[in-house]
Amino acid sequence: MSTTAAQARQESFRPTTKRGKPLGRYVGPAIRYLVLSVLALLFLIPFYIIFRNALLTQRQITSFDWVWIPNPPQWSNFTALFNEPSAPMLTGLRNSAVIAVVQTAGQMLIASMAGYGLARIPYRWSNLVFFMMLLTLMIPSAVTFVPTFVIVAALGWVNSFPGLIIPGLINTFAAFLFRQFYLDFPKDIEDAGWVDGLGYWGIYRYLLLPNSIGILVSLGAIAFIGSWNSFLWPLVIGQTPNWWTVQVVLSTFLTAQTINLPALFMGAALAILPLLILFLFMQQFIVEGVRVSGIKG
Repeated sequence: MSTTAAQARQESFRPTTKRGKPLGRYVGPAIRYLVLSVLALLFLIPFYIIFRNALLTQRQITSFDWVWIPNPPQWSNFTALFNEPSAPMLTGLRNSAVIAVVQTAGQMLIASMAGYGLARIPYRWSNLVFFMMLLTLMIPSAVTFVPTFVIVAALGWVNSFPGLIIPGLINTFAAFLFRQFYLDFPKDIEDAGWVDGLGYWGIYRYLLLPNSIGILVSLGAIAFIGSWNSFLWPLVIGQTPNWWTVQVVLSTFLTAQTINLPALFMGAALAILPLLILFLFMQQFIVEGVRVSGIKG
């Protein structure tokens, strides 16, 4: 029997579908989709528990009898959350939104300008400045926390937006990534800007910045999430309820005397909604930002 005939006979014994296509062609994708579906369900379990507990009573949450779906759902937990005088949730949401938006915009502006200066503007000490900047990445944030607080307190910025926002405007790692991005930027475009009479500021403003939308949105989304979830610095600087952020407000439901679980879970559900919306609309840019920045895990 020839080799061709043997191969044809072997093919005839392979499982096929009604249309004659090999069955193994569909097994691989089916397994991948099954694994991804299981992982997606595992990923959604914490969100399910948060939203489920937000609509339960205190007794139902602490009971040993598991409740899959709140019946009836306790929508009164939503109104009770905003009527709690010791936990100003509306103030916390407002403060967190202002801080996250302003801090993210400021970080991206300063980091992009610093990255452009380090990449394209030649001066004598550019390499020294760059290496000194990288050295700051090796300093733990716990080391600079107390000195930063002392400076902010001396400036009278406790219980104020400048104290909550300005110390977080400098993002050295983002400046480093912008520098690497601008080093790979086509030099011909900048040369065209010089021919048109644009200076360094004009080239940055009209040529480089509009072509940096991808990295701006990617790093901006990650910066927004980090600023929104910040807890320790707002806790120290915002010492009165008028300056609490949403994360600080949530911590007030956990005290040594009582733990208000329905309000805690309802507040957590409201706190993660902006991040969920941000992720749904910008997930492509967030993934790209994680890839570019080299963040693992």
